[in-house]
Amino acid sequence: MALAALVPGALLGWAVYATVGGSGDDGGDASASAGTSASASASSLPPPSPGAPSPGGSDEPDGSDGSDGSDGKKPSTSPGATSPSASAPAGTGPLRGKVVVIDPGHNPGNFRHTAEINRQVDVGTHSKECDTTGTSTDDGFSEAKFTLDVAHRMRAFLEGQGATVKLTQDDDRPFGPCIDERARIGNEAEADAVVSIHADGSGTGNRGFHVILPGSVDSGAADTRAIVGPSRELGERIAGNFVRATGNGPSNYVGGGTGLVTRKDLGGLNLSTVPKVFVECGNMRDSKDAALLTSGAWRQKAAQGISEGIVSFLRG
Repeated sequence: MALAALVPGALLGWAVYATVGGSGDDGGDASASAGTSASASASSLPPPSPGAPSPGGSDEPDGSDGSDGSDGKKPSTSPGATSPSASAPAGTGPLRGKVVVIDPGHNPGNFRHTAEINRQVDVGTHSKECDTTGTSTDDGFSEAKFTLDVAHRMRAFLEGQGATVKLTQDDDRPFGPCIDERARIGNEAEADAVVSIHADGSGTGNRGFHVILPGSVDSGAADTRAIVGPSRELGERIAGNFVRATGNGPSNYVGGGTGLVTRKDLGGLNLSTVPKVFVECGNMRDSKDAALLTSGAWRQKAAQGISEGIVSFLRG
């Protein structure tokens, strides 16, 4: 793969590959919004957090897990539980007193509950499906399994830094939660940061990651004006650290090469009252990206990069 020139300024060390790319909310392929302008130029992104610690541990049909790494263990809960997965008690560390909500996109059981996830919910600007099944690789590794695995790895990392971590779901309920409930979980937790984990289902040849930032929305139940600025800072820090940790460049099909996309149509962002972004880690429908997404070793790098971005944001 040819290596483009190093991006100058704050992204020193960000190598942009010539043929890489990524996707988008609670509902689907971000290529549908490819005309959306990027929220910042690549050179405006901040550098990775110095001395970041080593890790310690759209809204798809179920599929076989091609993992070569172990999934984090989920708590033992009864089927149909509706409360978000609670964190273990926070320890000591630089993030002590901080609350992070991780939102693993979709749910492995969604495909069994199509009527429930297809019902419409109010996302402020319009109505939208409660959730979707998500996408999967050609070999059947589902986005829902991918997002949970990355969420588990992030939880271990962030708890090791002293944060209180909550998941919106941990395969501990039959389906969902709906996108409005996902936002409500972060709001009610008074989270210092919320990150929704996804992988795209775009066309072959579309590669790379991108971070979706909330646009300024003030309509009905949606008012993102207070979170646009801090969410952008969170997204920029995650993008810079994601590249450093994984060695993968930003999307080649949305975001204009910055790895940043602003959207106003995503309920999970529109209804949030706390800083929140979506991370589309890659494109499951491209064979090269799929090889990364199905690798446990690569997922560990992705979790580390996202987590280090969160640490950098919360430490200021």
